[in-house]
Amino acid sequence: MWLWIILGVVVVLIIIVMVIYNSLVVLRNKKDNEWAQIDVQLKRRADLIPNLVETVKGYAKHESSTLEEIIQARNSLVSAKTPEEEIKKNNELTNAISRLFALAENYPDLKANQNFLSLQNDLKETEDKISMARQFYNDTILTYNNKVETVPTNIIANLFGFKKATFFEVEESEKSTPKVSF
Repeated sequence: MWLWIILGVVVVLIIIVMVIYNSLVVLRNKKDNEWAQIDVQLKRRADLIPNLVETVKGYAKHESSTLEEIIQARNSLVSAKTPEEEIKKNNELTNAISRLFALAENYPDLKANQNFLSLQNDLKETEDKISMARQFYNDTILTYNNKVETVPTNIIANLFGFKKATFFEVEESEKSTPKVSF
C-alpha cells in the first residue's frame, strides 16, 4: 500500500516538473522569437542607413564626421553578437540618427529632397515597428523573468539552467526631455 502511495507521489512530482519545465521552454522560445522580430527591424533600419547617408552627403559635404559616426554605429550594430550588445549598439545608432536629422534642419534643399523625405519616412516607420517589437519583447521578458524567479518554478529553472533575461531598455540620455526654446 505504501509503495503505491510513494509511487503516486513520485509520478505527480515528475508530472509537475515536466509541466513547469515545458512552460519555461515555451517562454524562452517566445522570448527568442520576440528578439528575432526586433532583429528583423534593426536589420531593416541598418539597410536604410547607407542610402540615407548617401543622400545627405550630396547636401552636407562638410558634415562628414556625423555621417562617418552613423556608418560606424550602423556597422557596430550589424556586427553585434548578443542581444545585450545589439541593445547597446542600437542606442548608439539611434543617437547618431537623431543628430543627422537635427543636422538636416540646416539644409532646406535636403529637407525638400524627395529621396531624403522617403528615406526619413521609411526610417520613422521602422522606428515605430522597433518600438512595438521592443514592447512585446519586454512584456515577454517580464513573464519569463517572473517565472524564473518565483517559487516553485525557480527551483526547476535553477535546476535546468534557465537564467533571467535582460530587458530592451532605453538609455538614460534618451529618457530626458529635449529642451525646446523659441
